[in-house]
Amino acid sequence: MPHRRRIWPGSPYPLGATWDGNGVNFALFSAHAEAVELCLFDHNGREVERIHLPEYTDQVWHGYLPEARPGLLYGYRVHGPYDPNEGHRFNAAKLLIDPYAKALSGQLLWSDTHFGFKLGNPRADLVIDKRDNARFMPKCRVVDTAFTWGDDRRPNRPWAETVIYEAHVRGFTMKHPHVPTQHRGTFLGLSHPAVVDYLVKLGVTAVELLPVHAIVDERHLIDQGLRNYWGYNPIGFFAADPRYYGASSHGDFKTMVGRLHDAGIEVILDVVYNHTAEGNHLGPTLSYKGIDNASYYRLMPGEPEHYENYSGCGNTLQLSHPRVLQMVMDSLRYWVEDMHVDGFRFDLAASLAREKSGFDGGSGFLDAVRQDPVLSRVKLIAEPWDIGGDGYRLGAFPPGWSEWNGQYRDTVRRFWRGDGGLIGDLASRLTGSSDLFGWGGRRPWASMNFVTCHDGFTMADLVAYEKKRNDANMEGNRDGTDANYSWNCGIEGPTEQPKVRALRTQQMRNLMATLLLSQGVPMILAGDEFGRSQGGNNNAYCQDNDISWIDWDDQDQIMLDFVRRLIKLRRDHPVFSRPRFFNGVRRPGQAIKDITWVTPEGLEMSDADWAMPYARSLGCVLGGDSDEIQAHTAGGRADDTFMLLMNAYTEIIFYTLPPPQLALAWEVVIDTARMDSIRADETCAAGSRFPVKPHSLAVLRRRNDPSDQ
Repeated sequence: MPHRRRIWPGSPYPLGATWDGNGVNFALFSAHAEAVELCLFDHNGREVERIHLPEYTDQVWHGYLPEARPGLLYGYRVHGPYDPNEGHRFNAAKLLIDPYAKALSGQLLWSDTHFGFKLGNPRADLVIDKRDNARFMPKCRVVDTAFTWGDDRRPNRPWAETVIYEAHVRGFTMKHPHVPTQHRGTFLGLSHPAVVDYLVKLGVTAVELLPVHAIVDERHLIDQGLRNYWGYNPIGFFAADPRYYGASSHGDFKTMVGRLHDAGIEVILDVVYNHTAEGNHLGPTLSYKGIDNASYYRLMPGEPEHYENYSGCGNTLQLSHPRVLQMVMDSLRYWVEDMHVDGFRFDLAASLAREKSGFDGGSGFLDAVRQDPVLSRVKLIAEPWDIGGDGYRLGAFPPGWSEWNGQYRDTVRRFWRGDGGLIGDLASRLTGSSDLFGWGGRRPWASMNFVTCHDGFTMADLVAYEKKRNDANMEGNRDGTDANYSWNCGIEGPTEQPKVRALRTQQMRNLMATLLLSQGVPMILAGDEFGRSQGGNNNAYCQDNDISWIDWDDQDQIMLDFVRRLIKLRRDHPVFSRPRFFNGVRRPGQAIKDITWVTPEGLEMSDADWAMPYARSLGCVLGGDSDEIQAHTAGGRADDTFMLLMNAYTEIIFYTLPPPQLALAWEVVIDTARMDSIRADETCAAGSRFPVKPHSLAVLRRRNDPSDQ
C-alpha cells in the first residue's frame, strides 16, 4: 500500500495512541522487533494504509500523525523473527491489538488465520502461516478521553464500613424491568436510577464488577453456541469490552461511575493481569505474542517455545519484566485517574507476585503498588492463590491488601451443613481471622469474607444441591468444583415440600447473618439477597443467558428485607466491624471483655469446651464499650453489647449473659428460626433460658434499662 500520510518522529512516551488536540502520537514497546507498521482502517474495517513507525527509542517504536483524530481505527503489524524455539513469534501477516488501546471496535471473529503457524501441520507451531487475519480482528480506536466529571467525588468509604456486592454488568441488568431494552447489559443499564436506587436501599457500599476489560470468547465456546460470560480471558487492559457499551459511547463507563458515586457507592473492578487470551504455544497471535512474545510472557526455562502456566489458561504474563510491569501499573492508574474507579480485585493475584524463585511478598509488582501515590490509596483485594505448586498464599500479602478468605467460605459452609469439630476454626473466621492476618499492623478488614461468589453455587443452590448440575456447559459435568460443602436439606434440587423449603430459607438466613455479622469485610453475591438460583450450575462462566441473568420478577421479598435489616444492623453498630482484632481482655472501666465465648450453661468456654469434636453450636458476647470502638465513633460513644448464638444441630438451651447485675434484659434482635413471629420489643430476662432452635442463629442486644431502644 502506498504511504500517503506524512508521519513525524513523535515521542516514545506515553505508550499507546494519544490524542493531543492536534494529532495522535503512536508508541509501541517491542525489544526484539525489527520494524513496526501502523495500519489504518476506514469505518468499514477496510485497511487503507500502512505506515512504518519511523523512530525506535529505548525499545519503543513511535511516530506522530498530525492529521489523525479521535475515532481513527488502527492496529499494528510487527516484523521480526518467527522462531518459537528461541521464544520469538513475530508474524507481520497478523494484525495486532495495541496493548494500550483504550477502545476497540468490533469483536473478534474466529478464523484459522489468527494463528501464527499453520494449523494441522505435522511440525505443530514451527511453520509460519502468512495469511492476513485483519478482516476478522477488532480494530483499535483512538479516543478523546475528555469527560465532564462535574463535582464527582470518590466516596472513600473506610474499610470498616464497607459492604461489597459482586455483580456482572450484563447479568445484573439484562432482565431488569425498569432498564430500557437498549441499555440492558451495558454500563448505562447499571447506571439507571432504578438500579442505583436498589443498591442504595439494599445498603451496600461498593459494587465489585466482574471483568469489564476487553476479552476474547474462546473458539470452542463459540462453536458450541456459548460465550465467555464471566470475562476472565483478556486481550486488552485499557479498553472496556465493546459489548458493555452497546451502541453508545466511550463515556458510558464514566457516566456509570459518576452516578454510583453520587449515591455513595464505590466501584471496584475485578481485573485479570495474570494471563491473556492468546493461550499456550498452540494459541492464536492477537497482540502480545506477536509484538514481543519473549518479553510479555513467562517462558519455560530451557524451553522458550513453551509457556509457564500459573493461570491454568495457557500462559502467564511476565511482571518481572519492567515494561510489562509498567503496562500493568499504567493500566491500573488509568482506571483510577481517568475512569475514577475506587479499587481492584486481582484475579489469581499470587501469579502477579511471582519472581524466578516463586511467590515473593516483596515482588516487584507488590512493591510497585505499595509505593505508588495513586494505587496505594485505593482498595486492593487479592485472590491469594494461583494453580502453581506454591500458589496458595492466603495471609501472605503485604499490609494494605485485603484478601479473599477461602477458609472463611469453607468453614462457614461446613459448620452450617452440620460438620462437627469446627468451632475453634469458626471462631477465628468470625473474628477476622487474626491467625492469618494479625501481623504487620494489618486489621480485620484484611479478611474479605464471602460464602458465595460468581465461582460456585449461589446461596440458594448451596442449600438445595449437593451435586453440581453443569451439563449446560457441554463439558460432561466434569467442570466446576466438587468441594461445595453444601447441604440440600434432605431433597436434591427443587421441591414443593413445605418443611424442606422452610429449612432452606432458614439456612440462607443463617449463612447471610453469619457473613454480615462477622468481623472483616463482607461480600454478597448479586441475587443472593433474594434467593437467586442457577439450577445447580456451579461454574456458569459460559452461560450468557437465563442461567446467569438475574430474574427480577422472582424474588423472595422476605429474604430481601432480612438482608437489608442485617446490613443496617452492621452499619448502625460498629461492634460488628471493629477497627482492630479482639484481644479477649477486660480493661479497667469496661463492664466485660471485648469478646467472651460462652457455653450453653452460661460459663466462659474452657480449653476442654473448645476441643469437643461433636460441638455444633457456638455462642459469644461482643462488648460494645471497648476502647477501640469508642475511639472510632462520633463523640467517643460506646456501642451496645450483643450476644450471638449459633446452632447447626438440634435445639439447644443457652443461658443469657452477662449476669443480671450487668443487664436487666436481652432484646431479641434476630432469630432465624422464627423471623415472622418475633414480637416487637421482645425480650428475655438476663440469666434466663433462651432456646436456640435447630439450624438457627440468634442475636440478642443487652438492655440495661427498660426504656433502652
